[in-house]
Amino acid sequence: MANHKATKKDVRQASKRRERNRYQGKTTRNAIRDLKALTDPKAAGESIKVVISRIDKLAKKGVIHKNKAANLKSSLTKSVQALAK
Repeated sequence: MANHKATKKDVRQASKRRERNRYQGKTTRNAIRDLKALTDPKAAGESIKVVISRIDKLAKKGVIHKNKAANLKSSLTKSVQALAK
């Protein structure tokens, strides 16, 4: 364990950040799962807006890589568009 005050504080901050990132990531993964399970095109169209927003926030904060965010958004958009056909 760290002995300096600043290092102890950094450990506390990192722990808080890690918990927050894990929560946000899990919530987004659950939203993606729920979106993929939808069969109604109208409901999927509404839901994808929220999911894409969450994905963008994760990428902006550095929780996921920006290219992963782009790939996720692309594949989800394709699946929602396939429902509309």
